[in-house]
Amino acid sequence: MENLRGHHMQLGDTPERYGTISRLLHWSMAALILWQLTGMVLKVTLGRDHQITSTFFMPYHSAIGTVLFCLIVLRVVWLILNRANRPGHPAGMMGLAARLGHFGLYALMFIVPFAALLRAWGGERAFALFGFEIFPARTPEDVVAPAVAIGNALHGELAWVMGALILGHVAMSLFHQFVLRDRLFKRIAH
Repeated sequence: MENLRGHHMQLGDTPERYGTISRLLHWSMAALILWQLTGMVLKVTLGRDHQITSTFFMPYHSAIGTVLFCLIVLRVVWLILNRANRPGHPAGMMGLAARLGHFGLYALMFIVPFAALLRAWGGERAFALFGFEIFPARTPEDVVAPAVAIGNALHGELAWVMGALILGHVAMSLFHQFVLRDRLFKRIAH
């Protein structure tokens, strides 16, 4: 396939750059996570009942989180399928830090929505997405208290940790682009 610039569009990853599917997953997830984190910052600063928070962010939080959960599962499957072809990390401590940072991001991108889904599964309220009931409502006697407790303990707190890791990820991307000038950013950007 040819894109608008006449370059060959590669779907899969190569050792030189990430393919179209990896880039699409990366940037769509980045946009959705930014939306989620912006909503949470506004909830904390303006309050849950503020018009911006209650109109634009909170009504969509569960649906977007569930979409993110599905995307991270797809992303991990795609990573496994392309693991032999993906660009490598630098050698030494910087490469180790990059591998650990990416592992932490992938783990949190899975755990944060999983904790919310676990809480929804065990809780009293029905959980529906796009008009389809995923988990029915439970009576107070049928609540799975450990699932709710785990979800409550992990979801919000780990989301803030993920936000901090994302800031580090962005900072390192900018460091590579503007300080090291090693063209590392181009592997995922173009």
